[in-house]
Order: sequence, then structure tokens, then C-alpha cells
Amino acid sequence: MARVKIFSTASCPFCTKTKQLLTKWNIPFEEAMIDSDMAARREFATVTNGARTVPQIIIDGICIGGFTELTELHMDDKLDHLIEQ
Repeated sequence: MARVKIFSTASCPFCTKTKQLLTKWNIPFEEAMIDSDMAARREFATVTNGARTVPQIIIDGICIGGFTELTELHMDDKLDHLIEQ
């Protein structure tokens, strides 16, 4: 199963929704809070190529984007393929 990592902040409602969806879909994930962890913030800047919004979702080292992109992948039946790799 692919490694999933979410970069988020404590006050982001889309981060909360993203985590709820992944939990509902039984997809395990690691969370990195960029508002309280400077190392996570540095990693966020590098891995996401300077993204400025959260959540940012990383699947096996590849940034797929945020909440909208995650739900689009799910609706297009492409998420399971990424996760099962």
C-alpha cells in the first residue's frame, strides 16, 4: 500500500474534511502540521514545490494536490490505483 502524507494546519476545515474522507475510505495516512512543526514546514515547501495552501496530499512522494484533487481522483476511480501501488 502506498504511503499517504497530509500537510495541514489546525485551523483548516478542508484539512479536517480530507482526513475524515481518508479515514472513511480506510486509507491510512501520516499527518504533518505545518503551523506547529518547522521541520514539517520545510518539508512541505520542498515536497510541494512551494505550495501555499493546505491540505496538500502526498502519495508515495508525489504531490497530488489538495481536497478537490483527492475527491476528483476518487470520483474518477483513480485513487484506488494510486493507493494500491
